[in-house]
Amino acid sequence: MQSINSIFEFNSNCDIDNWQIINDVVMGGRSTASLFVDENQNGVFEGYISTENNGGFSSIQLNTGKIEIGSFKNIELNIKGDGSVYQIRLKNSNKVAHSYTYNFKTNGNWEKILIPLVEMEPSFRGYSLNLPNFNHSTIERIGVLKSSKINTKFKFLIKSLKLVN
Repeated sequence: MQSINSIFEFNSNCDIDNWQIINDVVMGGRSTASLFVDENQNGVFEGYISTENNGGFSSIQLNTGKIEIGSFKNIELNIKGDGSVYQIRLKNSNKVAHSYTYNFKTNGNWEKILIPLVEMEPSFRGYSLNLPNFNHSTIERIGVLKSSKINTKFKFLIKSLKLVN
């Protein structure tokens, strides 16, 4: 197990091949997305959310390996959004079906979003579960999801994701 505070940092040497793009096409939707590192060494998650065929989401996910949380209480996202709402998603184990989620609004500028782990709520396929909020000692998967009930473009830049107090 790793005991670090950096979960992932985007730069010209990072390996983004371990990130997966998961769109609503898994259920018949038509949303599209890409993830790449730009000339400023930022991760760029961008695309188009389509509500066609009951679609409406796109996400990126990273299997982190088992990261020990230790005494850290928060996840810090160093990001630049497009002014819309996104969702961060965690799994404490890749053996469970549900994720822990937290929605946050971006302001269109570079910002550091602080997400309290204990406020991350259990969810499966968009439905809240009758389980406690995140209270685990490890993370094995992290992701960002963009959803919308209208057709829309999106762009989300990421510098880093880390555990902080």
